[in-house]
Amino acid sequence: MNESVARATAAGRLPGDPTARALVHGMIRVDQAGERGAVRIYEGQLAVLGRSATAGIIRHMAAQEQAHRQTFDRLAADRRVRPTLLSPLWHVAGYALGAATALMGEHAAMACTVAVEEVIDAHYGEQLALLGDDEAALRQTIAECRADELAHRDTALAHGASDAPAHALLTEAVKGASRLAIWLSTRL
Repeated sequence: MNESVARATAAGRLPGDPTARALVHGMIRVDQAGERGAVRIYEGQLAVLGRSATAGIIRHMAAQEQAHRQTFDRLAADRRVRPTLLSPLWHVAGYALGAATALMGEHAAMACTVAVEEVIDAHYGEQLALLGDDEAALRQTIAECRADELAHRDTALAHGASDAPAHALLTEAVKGASRLAIWLSTRL
């Protein structure tokens, strides 16, 4: 008989590791911050590219990010998770990143999306690996958001992200900033 054994969040926890509650709160905190930041990136891009050929594509991705943000806002409220202390900074930085990449052109805006979404894909994958069966609903939410993020990446690639000026430099800078924002938001 082959029965699967239920796995709990933080089941392999070692002394000094966060508790399951702390781990989940950190996940919700950083995901809420990330989705808020994504909305702001697209708002910055639309402020510059609002009448461009890619504006409709950006609006569609922004609407999905807004739905993700609302989901994580609700989860944070339901579970009494405080937002990151860095929310005001990410509010400004997200918009600035979106506007700056859009000022570089549509392809740079798309390259920004690819870079952010590749970091988020890895981040969500790490979260999914840590969540146990006791957090099946949260795991499903994160998996659904991850699928949307990968679709955004693919859309941006299809719309010229690789043709951005200084593509390699731009994407590595955005990825580095995204990783730092995740690390800080999980903790603060």
